[in-house]
Formats: sequence, C-alpha cells, structure tokens
Amino acid sequence: MKNYCTSILLLILLSTSITSFAQQKVNDALLLDMYQNQRYAEAAAYLKSAYPEPVTDIKVISRLAYTYQMAGKLPDAEAYYLRIYQADSTNVPVLFNLANIYVKREFTAKAVTFYKKIIAVDSTNFMVYKQLGKLSDDPAETLTYLQKANKINPQDGDVASELSYSLIDLKQFKQAQKILTIAMAADTDNLQLLRGMLKLTYTLKKYPETIKAGEHIVELGDRSGFVVNKLGESYYMIKNYQCCIETFALLSDIAQNESSYYYTAESYKALKNQPMAITFFEKALVQAISPVTHLYYSEMADSYQELNKLKACIANYQKSLFFKEDGLVYYSLANLYDTKLKDKKNALKYYKKYIDSKPPEKQKDYITYVESRILELKK
Repeated sequence: MKNYCTSILLLILLSTSITSFAQQKVNDALLLDMYQNQRYAEAAAYLKSAYPEPVTDIKVISRLAYTYQMAGKLPDAEAYYLRIYQADSTNVPVLFNLANIYVKREFTAKAVTFYKKIIAVDSTNFMVYKQLGKLSDDPAETLTYLQKANKINPQDGDVASELSYSLIDLKQFKQAQKILTIAMAADTDNLQLLRGMLKLTYTLKKYPETIKAGEHIVELGDRSGFVVNKLGESYYMIKNYQCCIETFALLSDIAQNESSYYYTAESYKALKNQPMAITFFEKALVQAISPVTHLYYSEMADSYQELNKLKACIANYQKSLFFKEDGLVYYSLANLYDTKLKDKKNALKYYKKYIDSKPPEKQKDYITYVESRILELKK
C-alpha cells in the first residue's frame, strides 16, 4: 500500500513538473521526502510559500489541494478543490475529493450533492452508488443506489450485505438470497455476507441453515450478541438444548439479555435440570425489569398524593417497594398514614421499617423526626 501511494505521489510530482517546468519553484525530491514521511502539514506550508497567491495554474492548485487534504486541513483543501471545480465542473476526481471531504466533515447534504454530480458525468461509477447508499436517509433511495452498485459489482461484500438486509426487511427473500449467494461465491469467509445469510435463514425459520452459517461465523471469531442469539435460538428450535446452553454461554455477562437467559432456562428445564432452570429464569426476570421501575412507581405515588388520591398513592408506593426496598418510600408511607389518614398502626409500622432500613447519616433530620414519632405513637 505504501509503495502504491509513493507511486501516485511520484506521478503527481512528475505531472506538475512537466506541465510547469518553466515556472518550477519547488524541490520535488524534498517534497517527495515530506510525503513519504507523512509530513503533510510541512509540505503544505512549503508549497504555500513556493506558490504565493494568486495561483492560477490548475496543476499547482491540485497539488496544494491534495497536500492540504492529506495534512487533514480539510477547509483549506476544500477551498482549493472548489477553485478547480469552478474552472471545470465535470472533473470527476475533484468532485470525488470534495464529496469525501464533506463526508469527513459530516456535511452529508453537500457530500450527496457532489456524488450526484459525479453520476451525471459517469453513470457507471460503482463507488459513488456505494457511498450514496450509505449516506441517503431515504430508504427507497438507499435501496435504489445499492441495487445499482450491486449490478455494477455483484461481488462486493459491503454492498451485497447491506442490500440483502434491506431486501429481507422488505420480505424480498429470493432476491436477497440470490445476491448473497453470488457475493459469497467470491468470498466464502466474508463475515458481513455470512451475517446477512444468518439473518435471512433465521427469518425464514430455516434453522439448520442458520446453524451452519452461525457456526461458520463463530469459527471466524465473531461472537457478537447478534450472531450468538440467532445461533442459540436456532439450536433451541431444533430441540438441541445442550448446544443451545453452550452457545449462549459464549456471551459475556454484559452481553447477556432477557432472551439469552430465557432460552438457556428453557433448555435446562427441557433437560430436567430444574435448579439451573430456576437460576436462569431469575436472571431473565432481572433483565426484563428495569432497574429503576421502583422509582417510576414512587414518582407516580408522589403525583397521586399531590392530587389527594391517597388510595392510588399508597398502591404505587407498595408497588415501588415490591421492586426495591427504599427507606424514603417507607418514610413517605409512614408520614402519609400518620398525617393524612391518622392511622397510627400503619404509621408506626412504616416508621419502624424506615429505621430498620438503616438510613444514611445524611438523612439525620428524618431519623431524628421518625424516632420521636415512634415514641409518640407507642404511647
């Protein structure tokens, strides 16, 4: 790759030298050394000093644009490329460089505009259709661009996989399979294509084929949640429960989810290992319930209290406690029974629960108040 880039640089330098020999102001050997050692910012400054404005030679402007682009100074590179564009609006390399600069600067609309300008000049440019397929936010346009790119180069794995995903979502399964099959014939170990085939066969409930694709993907080193979940579920569907368990075990704890725990639990249950089934059902429940569910109920209880709907308020505090014990919820219930409902028995019960929850030192004022109320209510 480095040799290729060096050759390109030499061609650029030689082209400029031949075209502008009489006006040559730079040391090409020095400039090439800067390029080879990736001292692009230094090279840009050197060229800038060698060619003060106004610069009118398109070859020189092109050299400046390229060097600033490689130096990562994209606004400067853009300005130079735009000068060339103004002189020749059909210059495909310039249009491409401008579009790429806009992609890097996340000016998507401008990038799309310039990629479309290339299509107007060259309607068979594969890379442009590929880029437009990535950038378009219109699903119909995306599909059209990907289809055109795939028609030009059906063996490109990136395009084939993206197109297959779109076609699967549109339930055009036969076309998706055809596209994947052609691309995979050229690259049988392409993970993107294999993941596309995995999604297709799983969607069609062709579980043995899903397993075949999934096992291949895992062997190639991809143990992502998407792959393992589809593979594990497929093993479950063909009643290979042990393989289902072993497959989901490939996931790290952080990658496990309600679904992986559920299928693992059901597999243990099918194998008559009830203790392990219960363990994984419990894990599935933890994943299924939001860790802040108790907070939602507590906040709703406060709102009901503001509306003076005390029955609903109490019910929501109780639901909050079901999901997580919280000292302040015990306090709120106790205070509600104490001050609003004049129910000494329940007030005392929840004040005691508040103290038993071992509230932190920062709640000292609450603690002092509750201890005094407990003494009063016991009288």
